[in-house]
Amino acid sequence: MALDNHFFSFKTEEIARNLLGQYLCRETEEGLTSGLIVETEAYLSEHDPACHASSGKTKRNATMFGPPVRAYIYFIYGNYFCFNVVTAPEGKGEAVLIRAVQPLEGLDLMLQRRGAQCSINNLSSGPGKLCQAFAIDKSLDGHDLRQKPLYLKENKTEYDRWQVEATPRIGISSAQDKLLRFIISGNKYLSR
Repeated sequence: MALDNHFFSFKTEEIARNLLGQYLCRETEEGLTSGLIVETEAYLSEHDPACHASSGKTKRNATMFGPPVRAYIYFIYGNYFCFNVVTAPEGKGEAVLIRAVQPLEGLDLMLQRRGAQCSINNLSSGPGKLCQAFAIDKSLDGHDLRQKPLYLKENKTEYDRWQVEATPRIGISSAQDKLLRFIISGNKYLSR
């Protein structure tokens, strides 16, 4: 079952925390890849200079200002895509970066995309690696994440048993003091 609108009716920080333990699924002609979300980062429109939307709407970040539950995908360092979930109401640019996923289905396909020498723990343990393993690119920018081929699926197991930690975000140069990175504590698939 896809995550519903109610799941996205909370503040971005809460959504970032609540996305932990949910499933990310990607269907391609090659097959299905899926995983458990284990690390996220919240990016806020107000008082958060690390957020792409902090300086207003641009061509690059326009998707962040669109309706929620959409994929916001951007290219970084001339090499990698990053996948975010738009979380705020239309007109307010906020999103959650999906930093790491614990691979579940389609391991062979992920290994093929990432390189056969890659370890299972390193398949999707960072935003660029995740996008490569799941074949997520700019063509999915703006995609409704309640629909195939890229969607968020509810985990109905008792994922509340996991200990969640809030830490500073990684790889940013401003607003480093904000505790807006959320992880499943001790998970071996977290980004390094």
